[in-house]
Amino acid sequence: MTSDSPVRGKRTLVQWLKGYTGQKYLTTFLFLLIPLVLLVLFTIIPAVNMGIYSFQQRDQLGVSWEWVGFDNYIRIFTDKDYLSTFKNSLYYLAGSFLQQVGALLIASILCSKIKFSGLFKGILFFPYMMNGVAVSLIFRRFFQKGDGITNTEGTLNSILMLFGLDPVRWLSNPDIVNFCLVFASIWRYIGFDIIMYIGAIQSISPDIYEAAALDGANAWQRFRYIVFPGIRPIVSLQLILAVKGAISVFEIPYIITGGKTGTSTFVIKTIETAFQYQKIGLASAMAVVLLAIILIVTGIQKAVFKERR
Repeated sequence: MTSDSPVRGKRTLVQWLKGYTGQKYLTTFLFLLIPLVLLVLFTIIPAVNMGIYSFQQRDQLGVSWEWVGFDNYIRIFTDKDYLSTFKNSLYYLAGSFLQQVGALLIASILCSKIKFSGLFKGILFFPYMMNGVAVSLIFRRFFQKGDGITNTEGTLNSILMLFGLDPVRWLSNPDIVNFCLVFASIWRYIGFDIIMYIGAIQSISPDIYEAAALDGANAWQRFRYIVFPGIRPIVSLQLILAVKGAISVFEIPYIITGGKTGTSTFVIKTIETAFQYQKIGLASAMAVVLLAIILIVTGIQKAVFKERR
């Protein structure tokens, strides 16, 4: 090598950014910059503040506050008014599991060779496309008109009276009102679950079904050894969404009953605590508890399904 041969030195940052690799990383960073800024400003920072507020007793404007430690969390798990909301969530949790079973059964039927399957899919999916407020108002009028105490009119009671039966106070009887609300919730959301399961079932290769039929497998054996293992990831996702929905249900009980007659849910109670009673610290603690429950349940379900793969 002669003395006048070029010697390649280390590139500067500007030179690296002008190169292909630098341009690739720079473009990726610029595309992600705005979403990351929005994520930090509107998700991470509010979540951190909510965690801090949960250990405080403060007014709505945050002018005056007092550090109370875990008092807010202790109240959530000891006060009967707040514990009752967890009990109401069990109604929706049980209903969501029945909804998953029914959706999987209907999806299996619609995936078989039946007439007008496309029409049935559209009819079943239509309630999910409707606005939640509209669905709630429909079922409010369906069960009863007015306050349900002095007026028991409603579509369902009108049908009962046609057959000579006495009207029922569907939304003012604490023993049955939550079942009515769960029925309305299932009616609205089961169409989404059916479509999800149909897509998962149809993604399984038809050759596998043909091979199973040649081996003499019946319908239950095909479902157990072919369909269910093939749609296990979708089942896991649907169960996670079901638990999340059962814990965070809001619009149906809030619009139909206003959270009265023993129908208040955890989310309704959180909103009342924050905006009606202006207990921001306690409401923040409730939001943290809700988030923790969802994360714990999600982790458990993922661990269970991971072990069975």
